[in-house]
Amino acid sequence: MFDLSFTKILVLAVIALIIFGPDQLPKIARQAGQALRDLRMIAEKAKSDLEEGLGPEFRDFDINDLNPKNFVRKHLWDEFDGNGNGADNGNGNGAAGVPEVARRAETPGAALLTPGESPPYDSEAT
Repeated sequence: MFDLSFTKILVLAVIALIIFGPDQLPKIARQAGQALRDLRMIAEKAKSDLEEGLGPEFRDFDINDLNPKNFVRKHLWDEFDGNGNGADNGNGNGAAGVPEVARRAETPGAALLTPGESPPYDSEAT
């Protein structure tokens, strides 16, 4: 995420040593570690409170599914693997490289629009 190499970490450590001094650096590192542990405990408690409040019907709920990127990937592009290749999900109608949304138009009675054609407009639906 931050692309920290060994040399960058070493430079940061030397700068911290110069700014805080050798007598204050262990105390500051200890406080930073404690703050990080406290922050993780707060996040885990909030997550467990959320799961407890949702009840048993949401037992398999994953909070990462609320991320819009993950939501779209899961619900619209679920047949694609990480390389953009289509994969059959076992329901027998998986066409390689074609998402389910695009295949729905191939159902009987549904027609694809030709290039430049406007979709039908229903004035009562709006």
